[in-house]
Amino acid sequence: MRTRPGARRILGGMNRFRRTLTAAAAVVALAAGGCTASTTNSGGGDNQALCDAFAEVQNTVQQIRNVNVSENGLTALRPYAAELLNQLNQLITEAKAQYAPQADALRSSVDQLKVSAETARTDPSTANLSAVRTAVQGVRTSAEGLRTAISGSC
Repeated sequence: MRTRPGARRILGGMNRFRRTLTAAAAVVALAAGGCTASTTNSGGGDNQALCDAFAEVQNTVQQIRNVNVSENGLTALRPYAAELLNQLNQLITEAKAQYAPQADALRSSVDQLKVSAETARTDPSTANLSAVRTAVQGVRTSAEGLRTAISGSC
């Protein structure tokens, strides 16, 4: 069976988008590497919610890593992507009081990634997929900044 040129472009775009989503999950995992659910809280109950939110993000990223996109397609990532977005929003909310500049930077970069990913989903062109990669790097940088800031608290 021969694949039409237009179908090859779409399939190629979907493969790049899948790799970009996987990279986004890996970026968050790398940036979230400094805090775990078993960490102790030296600052009292105020930091526990922040540490718990961070641990939930890590758990979801691990679940995303375990999804077999080749077998189950991109739709298998959707529930985890939505969950991760909610958890990142909760993490930002918990971090806002003590770490407002880092939380604001993460919020901004996550919002940019959402816009870029939606654009790439509807039009998986090289330029749009490149914008997603750039947005992923922004999330990584801002998540690393937040992780560094809270590392002494969790």
